[in-house]
Amino acid sequence: MPTPDFIRDLRATAGRQLLWIPGVSAVVLDDEGRVLLGRRSDNGQWAIIGGIPDPGEQPAAAIVREVYEETAVRCVAERVLVVEALDPVTYPNGDVCQFMDTCFLCRAVDGEACVNDDESLEVGWFEPDALPPMQEFAVRRIKHATENGATWFAGIGEG
Repeated sequence: MPTPDFIRDLRATAGRQLLWIPGVSAVVLDDEGRVLLGRRSDNGQWAIIGGIPDPGEQPAAAIVREVYEETAVRCVAERVLVVEALDPVTYPNGDVCQFMDTCFLCRAVDGEACVNDDESLEVGWFEPDALPPMQEFAVRRIKHATENGATWFAGIGEG
């Protein structure tokens, strides 16, 4: 994902040290129960759709915006699935970030899935039992969404 201007401004004084950043992600389902995924241009991996809210932007509005920007699919956020601090990530340029991610269950309502910006190499719909290889946290979130699990908070109970 391209680095937002406010993060670039922080990096100008913070250097490459760890930044604690809010993040949003979504398990987007269509009427057939398929999951919308994007193959990221930064690492070539398939992933659920996600991004960084702009300062002051509400998390649900941010994920609806991110899904459209990346895939041309319009969706509605139905509920929070998971709130979790992800592991720190070190990017190729040496920047270190850790995201506090709020993952939403979203329902697609309009649009044809396609690459809609430079953050994805491909986008597409996948059956939950036929997912491409992806990070385990994303697989867990898809499983949680498709099994109608209650909202889950990391560190409280089992995931």
